Amino acid sequence: MPRELMEHDTHIGGWQDRFPSTRRSVIEAARGGDAGDRQAAWETLIAAYWKPAYKYIRVKWQTGSEEAKDLTQGFLAVALEKGLIERYSTQRASFRTYLRMCIDGYVANERKAAGRLKRGGEHRFVALDFEAADRELSGNGLGADPEACFDRECLRSLFEQAILALQSTCETAGKSVHFRLFERYDLTSEVAGQRPSYEQLAAEVGLPVTQVTNYLAWARRTFRRCVMDALRELTASDEEFRAEARRLLGVEA
Repeated sequence: MPRELMEHDTHIGGWQDRFPSTRRSVIEAARGGDAGDRQAAWETLIAAYWKPAYKYIRVKWQTGSEEAKDLTQGFLAVALEKGLIERYSTQRASFRTYLRMCIDGYVANERKAAGRLKRGGEHRFVALDFEAADRELSGNGLGADPEACFDRECLRSLFEQAILALQSTCETAGKSVHFRLFERYDLTSEVAGQRPSYEQLAAEVGLPVTQVTNYLAWARRTFRRCVMDALRELTASDEEFRAEARRLLGVEA
């Protein structure tokens, strides 16, 4: 993940001009009165947290893939049915910590219940690519510290959402070359020799090296904004947003 992109910014004004302080949290929207806003908020939360939840269940509770799939989907259904978001209080813990505690409570209860029923049939969630999650998890191993695994996967999910937002922004703005350069240079594998030089990129897209530099600078600034926008959406308050930006990204808000 390109976390290093968050650590430096040469844009005049630094980070201050790009903090999404007025962006509405999807946690607030999920607790709101408008049904359409609630549905959209739930879809955002599920997209952001289903994979960290699944991997956390596999690591913390030492489950097989099929059991973890059932537990993940069951938890999502229960979270919706029982209003876990509505019951969240910013005074108690960060939303991510609260979510992890809810997962633990749900799995513990499910394991105590004899002959539990599979849940979630009456709810429709976004497609959950468990096979991709297992491939990612196999690369990190199942012996990782569960809480560290959950934090890492939440950060991974945050970056994935930001990359999708950057791609959409570039497509809408007619800047597909900007995204292509960003993808080739900043999202490429860190294995030695696989990252292309600016000269190679310039030859690939038929642009001067100076223009490649400018395009990459624009894409990185926009990506950082997308990351911060996504983080603000997934935190419940300005205080939590700033704390998470500092803890996860090393950025002082």
